Amino acid sequence: MKQIFPKNTPLFSSRVVVRSYPSWKYRIVVILISCLVLFSLAWGMFEAGKQSRNSLADDFTEEKLDHNLSYDPAVCRQTKRQQLCTEMGELIHQVQIHNTANENLLKQIKTLTYENDQLKEKMIFFQHLMSGNSKNGISIYQFQLKETETPGKYRYALTLTQGGKRPSDFKGRVRLHVTLSQNAETKTVPIVTRDSTVDFPIDFRFLYRLEDSFKIPEGISVKNIQVQIYENNDSKALLTQTAQPIL
Repeated sequence: MKQIFPKNTPLFSSRVVVRSYPSWKYRIVVILISCLVLFSLAWGMFEAGKQSRNSLADDFTEEKLDHNLSYDPAVCRQTKRQQLCTEMGELIHQVQIHNTANENLLKQIKTLTYENDQLKEKMIFFQHLMSGNSKNGISIYQFQLKETETPGKYRYALTLTQGGKRPSDFKGRVRLHVTLSQNAETKTVPIVTRDSTVDFPIDFRFLYRLEDSFKIPEGISVKNIQVQIYENNDSKALLTQTAQPIL
């Protein structure tokens, strides 16, 4: 076998570097320190983001108004939108003024309507009083029966008028009868005076008004009330009218 290199020829390397190999304990320490540094950076970024989010949520809550147009200047001044809060306050104030004006206007309209109705009623009354076209000169202008707030208590009102030129005094009597109902049965009873008589004496020239009340026992209802007008020494009623109870 042919030899390529001469015998006993040494081998030389161009460069040889000798390094010490780190132990496993040193590598574990370096890894732990690196992990701690990374964890600290991540935690700091998380806390910063959380605080920023809470700050934005608090600002939004303080600036928000409720759906009822509530407005608190103290809370509004804490925000950064002073101009918006001022405009909102002025707008709400204008709306409140507008609502108040509308309420006052409605009250005035109701008052004027009531006064107008009263004037119309008075005008009709005086026209009826001065016409003198009613039969026998006597007429029933108003006859009502109203149920009061007290259970079983009713109030009645009768207004008689006499028209014509220079009428003489009308002298007569009034009789009132109430029809009651209980268990599908009806009964008519008279309303008596304080002297326990059924006749209310009347003596007037232009206007006569009778107003009083009566009370019925529990469990009985009132169907109607009837009035009869008699002239003295006359057994036949000149006028008769029936009224239903109203609330």
